[in-house]
Amino acid sequence: TTTNVPCNKATLFTTMKTINMRIFAFLFRETPISNLRSVRENMLPWILATCRTKVTINTIEKLYKDKEAITMLTAYDYPSGLFVEKAGIDICLVGDSLGMVALGYQNTSRNTMEEMLHHCRAVARGAKSPFLVGDMPFGSYETSPTDALKNAIRFIKEGDMESVKLEGGSEMLETIRKITRVGIPVIGHVGLTPQRQASLGGFRVQGKTVENAKKLIDDAKALQEAGCFAIVIEAVSEPVANYVTKRLSIPTIGIGAGAGTSGQVLVQQDMLGCFDRFVPRFCKQYANLDKVIIDAIQTYNKEVKTGIFPTAEHSYPMAKGEYEKFLQFINEIEKNSDK
Repeated sequence: TTTNVPCNKATLFTTMKTINMRIFAFLFRETPISNLRSVRENMLPWILATCRTKVTINTIEKLYKDKEAITMLTAYDYPSGLFVEKAGIDICLVGDSLGMVALGYQNTSRNTMEEMLHHCRAVARGAKSPFLVGDMPFGSYETSPTDALKNAIRFIKEGDMESVKLEGGSEMLETIRKITRVGIPVIGHVGLTPQRQASLGGFRVQGKTVENAKKLIDDAKALQEAGCFAIVIEAVSEPVANYVTKRLSIPTIGIGAGAGTSGQVLVQQDMLGCFDRFVPRFCKQYANLDKVIIDAIQTYNKEVKTGIFPTAEHSYPMAKGEYEKFLQFINEIEKNSDK
């Protein structure tokens, strides 16, 4: 279990020393010395996770100042939040993409506030160290700045988030100012804005023309001035994304925007190969879990059908001496039923 204790070299050294002593104390008699090193190495991810410090908005600002790439990944439930936690990702985004990859909707506009808050709480139970961002769903912030503020507060109080993200450009300035004025950090989102994909003619790359590029640049600058602490740039031509990044004094998080942004974000199901409909061009698949999971379930199905599973090792015996008593009990019942 992650404890979020402050981590430094002294703490890590002490932890490693303790682990080494425990390995020898408890495993020496049963484990060959040649295997002890592998045991220690296998425990290293646990050690690092236990010792990981909490990522805050100050951490993100320092990463940006030090020109260290910022990592962001989506999560939608406790297990996926735990993956983000253990992998050491900086920012965990409970993205509205959950509507498509987790709930099966055709687009992200179907998500409700209640659905988003439900998934935010689940993610927060697993992702303890990353900075947590909740994606405001379509309809929760467009009607008025006052409605947007009320819903942003719900993300913090009910969703256990630390920040919110919303889509849009200069038309969102008053809304962003109202939310940030009460101390809620906001991440902006320009370029391809999935909640508005219908008005864009679908999931289309933005910034391919000079006219469109000018609007993107103006929108990004306006979002910064309104108080956003970072901006997601999605599906934007690389030269435009690079220029926006250079013009801003806050981090840009790219998704399909090239390598010149301050950081990157991907949808977890996309990069793990768990989404069945399509793989965006900008997504690199780091695994193909779809095949792994289906193969495992098919094997389970076959083993149950053929009687291979479960075996004695997957079953629970009765307490010592109780089995004979149980047989006697059954025999008495059967004798009485025969009369």
